[in-house]
Amino acid sequence: MKIGVVDTTFARVDMAEVAIKTIREIIPDAKIIRYTVPGIKDIPVAAKKLLEEEGCDGVITLGWVGKEYVDKLSYLAHSVGIIMVQLLTNKHVIDVTVHEDEAADEKILYEIAVNRAKKHAENLAYILLKGREALTKKAGKGVRQGYPDVGPLKV
Repeated sequence: MKIGVVDTTFARVDMAEVAIKTIREIIPDAKIIRYTVPGIKDIPVAAKKLLEEEGCDGVITLGWVGKEYVDKLSYLAHSVGIIMVQLLTNKHVIDVTVHEDEAADEKILYEIAVNRAKKHAENLAYILLKGREALTKKAGKGVRQGYPDVGPLKV
């Protein structure tokens, strides 16, 4: 199995290292191909190249979004690009993005980034290993990545 990992030089945490370690724990024999790009708008083409040119079965992307309005617009372009890659390749691209303004405290921001990268790497690994029903048991459970789970609503 081949798994692509795309990250950026703009990120303030090496989330790819976390994702790769997590994937290797679940799928020890996976071939992991890392592709680092400057920023989030460069991620979609890197993901597409890993899927089409390198034959990856799935890709996890790890991006970082700044605090400014222009950064939010870049995130929107990135997000649409990732969706297009998924539709054009018919393969999973798990998007992991941390927004600089999610936490004022850098320690908390670091913890969000590590948690989100780990949990989404697990999600991708399980989907690739077990197929489309891999996450069904978690449906409707309020499972979060980057923050504590909130649990299901009980009315």
